[in-house]
Order: sequence, then C-alpha cells, then structure tokens
Amino acid sequence: MKVKAIVSIGMLSGIAYLLMLFNFPLPIFPNFLLIDFSDIPALIAALIFGPIAGILVEFFKNVLNYFMTGSATGVPVGHIANFVAGLLFILPAYFIYIKLKTRKGMSFALVIATITMGVLMSVLNYFVIFPAYTFFLGMEEMSAPALRNLVVTAILPFNILKGAVMSAIFMLLFIRMQSWINKQAMFKSV
Repeated sequence: MKVKAIVSIGMLSGIAYLLMLFNFPLPIFPNFLLIDFSDIPALIAALIFGPIAGILVEFFKNVLNYFMTGSATGVPVGHIANFVAGLLFILPAYFIYIKLKTRKGMSFALVIATITMGVLMSVLNYFVIFPAYTFFLGMEEMSAPALRNLVVTAILPFNILKGAVMSAIFMLLFIRMQSWINKQAMFKSV
C-alpha cells in the first residue's frame, strides 16, 4: 500500500503541476490573480490517502512550478501563497467530508472550504503576502486603505469565485468517482 500511495501521490502531483500551467486571468480581476484547477488532484489525494497526501501534492506541484518557471522576485512568495490557498481549500473539504461521507456532505464541505479559503487568504494577503511582495520587490508599500480596498474588491471575490468554480468541476468528477474514491480510501495519513 505504501508503494501505491507514493506512486499515486507522485502521479497526482504531476497532474496538479500540469493543471497549474493552464492558469488564466479573469477579465474583471487584476492580471496577477490567476485561476487554475491544480487543487483538484490534491483533494483527490487527500480523500484517498489522507490529508498528508493532499499536502504533499500541493507541496510538490508548487516546488515543480517554482523550479520550472521561477519567480519574478527570486523568492517564491506566490508559490507559498498558492500552497497555503490550496491547503485552506483541501483540508476543510477533507475533514468535513470524512464526517459526512455523502454527496450532500461533499457539497457542504466544498462550500465551507471555499469560504475558508476566501476569508483566510484575504487576511493573509493583507497582513503577510502583499507586504512580502513589496519587501522583496523593493516597492513602496500600499497605504492601508488602498490595500484593504484591493483585498475586499479583488482578492476575496476572486478566491470565492475560484473556490466555486473548482468545487463545481470537482463535484462533476466526484459524482462519477465517489464509489471508487470510497473504495480506495484509507482515511489515514500516508
């Protein structure tokens, strides 16, 4: 089982990395906010092999992306933010689903995961991520009202929309894969 888990985590990390490459901006948001579907393989890994597997898929996809594409700052601030956002999405979804184990339970889990990711990423962007970007890029810091406005009008709605789109796509997959996922699931960490 360990070999199966290791191979599956590697495969799902590769799929997540490839999905991360197909990112795109949404016209109503700033261009640095990119939507991708790379958290879906991480959520599948978590549901089958446990939360550590989901964390590993999130970690490996971001490490691969950093080494393959680099970073404008030389410091992986964006990759760290993507990793944290992924964790804030997959972990609540996993822990709620293992308690409920139904399609409605998964729908509820994805709604809570979307809200959790949206709210906590807004807070982290305000206090940690944007200050880190300005520090590493050597830019002048944004005023508190301007940063607050950016977080409220762009970051929060973007993350909620991203979570909703990922949830809808995941539910389409989950409806077809639920019995297989439940059969494969060990519900314990790798």
